[in-house]
Amino acid sequence: MHTKNAAPSLPDMLASFDLRTTPLLRTDVLVIGSGIAGACTALHAAEAGAEVLLLAKGDLVDTNTAWAQGGIAVVSLPQDSIDVHVADTLRVGAGLADPRVVREVITAANAAVDWLERLGTRFDRSTNDPDGALELSREGGHSHARVAHANGDATGREIQRALAQALRNHPRITVREHAFVRDLVLTDGRCVGAVALANDTPFAIEAGATVVATGGTGQIYRETTNPTGASGDGHALCFRAGAQLADCEFVQFHPTTLYIAGASRFLVSEVVRGAGAVLRDRNGERFMQGVHPMQELAPRDVVSRAILDRMVATNDTHVYLDLSTVQGDPRQLFPSIARICSTFDLDLAKDPIPVRPGAHYFVGGAVTDAAGRTSVPGLFAVGEAAASGLHGANRLASNSLLEGGVLGQIVGRTAAAETRGRHPGLPRSAAGPIPTDDPPRLLHDDLLYSLKSLMWRQVGLRRHAAGLEDARARIGFWHHYLLKAPLPHRATCELANMLTVAALVAEASLARAESRGTHFRDDHPQRDDATFCRRIFLTRGSDGAIRTSLGPLQRPTDQFPA
Repeated sequence: MHTKNAAPSLPDMLASFDLRTTPLLRTDVLVIGSGIAGACTALHAAEAGAEVLLLAKGDLVDTNTAWAQGGIAVVSLPQDSIDVHVADTLRVGAGLADPRVVREVITAANAAVDWLERLGTRFDRSTNDPDGALELSREGGHSHARVAHANGDATGREIQRALAQALRNHPRITVREHAFVRDLVLTDGRCVGAVALANDTPFAIEAGATVVATGGTGQIYRETTNPTGASGDGHALCFRAGAQLADCEFVQFHPTTLYIAGASRFLVSEVVRGAGAVLRDRNGERFMQGVHPMQELAPRDVVSRAILDRMVATNDTHVYLDLSTVQGDPRQLFPSIARICSTFDLDLAKDPIPVRPGAHYFVGGAVTDAAGRTSVPGLFAVGEAAASGLHGANRLASNSLLEGGVLGQIVGRTAAAETRGRHPGLPRSAAGPIPTDDPPRLLHDDLLYSLKSLMWRQVGLRRHAAGLEDARARIGFWHHYLLKAPLPHRATCELANMLTVAALVAEASLARAESRGTHFRDDHPQRDDATFCRRIFLTRGSDGAIRTSLGPLQRPTDQFPA
């Protein structure tokens, strides 16, 4: 095959720019992304005195955060403790979570929830408790109920509503919606801003500090719970800029995504199983009882692979989530899920929900120190775009909103402090790939679907060396001819970013010749602590190739340069 042995060669920028013809904005702190991580960063940076420009790829409320159903993990019950929450997180992280980061984030959970409430977030509180204690649900991997939620199963939407209102009302924050960041810009190795597109017209931003908070990458897979904007833009931006990335082999699949042929995929929250729902196959048989002691509440990677195996064993496209075992009326307990299911004539009180796994959360990202700095001076990362060390090889449910709230505060205040007096200026111009005189004619949608299908088949829940090597070659070939064409449009730049992230996942998955957390290799099904109880780091070589190396578990002991 002509793609054999092909390997991705990734540019440092997707396109050229020239300040003589490009409008220029200036700000202290540039925040790319408007979910909980980006919004918290922007608000705390502004409170610390910085002028902030926040760029939202779509509408301000169209984020991964808004799609989050379950909630935010916080220790509140007397029988629970920070130590137990830490232990749960480390256990699910399969030996790769950084204990210092885990304890730091979990210890700050109550303060983060209090701050969100002061901002206007309306968490569900008990009407039977005289003090109005938080209502708490239990999700997979948690030893106790500790998931604070809002409107039953619409927590993310409520948090995003409050954050968006606060962003719009803050006098030191400027929000630009429908602004797609094409490239980060460096001067003498320091990130000094970015080039973005508005209606495919470029404009430049000069910033003392730049924060990437772009969320997830789920759209590189055929099956995903993520919204259409989750194309891994921030991961690709950081990698092209020279930042060190880690943990890109760890893609968490959510076990229960509503599956009806032709319908948009919809997450069926883990709180449904926490309330007693069980998984059955097409014959009505439960199958999690012999798989894991926690059965349906086992860690997500275990449940996802069990569902996939049962689909294969029964020659079916899905399994079923049975809510008849839930105490109470599921239509009242889970109103958002009930509403979506009702559009397909499914009644939660009597009809099992057809479900299958979908790509849900990207554990990997830009490696950050304790303040969210990346290895590139002037560049920060936070939330799903960062590899903070909190999640290890698998994310504990509802720790992601917590991460965005806690680390967003730290990143925002640090970025504000370090941007004072720093305006080194953008270079007058920078060169990207030069399109060929006779570029290939591309069918964008066909290439996009081919990538998503390839990732689902060969870089998904089950992986092996031959499939990964073939995927790496195909992705490299596609990326090579895509870059021969001009990249003036957002959709084409998004596709280039998705190919970059897909290449990172395939490369890291090849390097980790073991099974751990969300990463499962059929050809190496055992966990190998002697060799692989370490993180896999990825960097961009001078030739554009991806370089992998094994590194320490803990985040950088010393600060990255400011």
